[in-house]
Amino acid sequence: MFEGCTIKYNKSPMTGQNCSIQVTYPAASDGSIKTLSVPLVEDNTDYQDIQAWVADGNTIEEAD
Repeated sequence: MFEGCTIKYNKSPMTGQNCSIQVTYPAASDGSIKTLSVPLVEDNTDYQDIQAWVADGNTIEEAD
């Protein structure tokens, strides 16, 4: 599901705490790039998918 993606935390500029996860997919054949900003919410299905990906041994990159 996340093959070739960059997955990293986003920090809130107000608090400095992680506030979401940004998923950047590889460029499509037309050069377009899809990105998702996934909130850190347990009920969010994208967040659940990322947590399953982490459980498989992957790591979310730290925010810049």
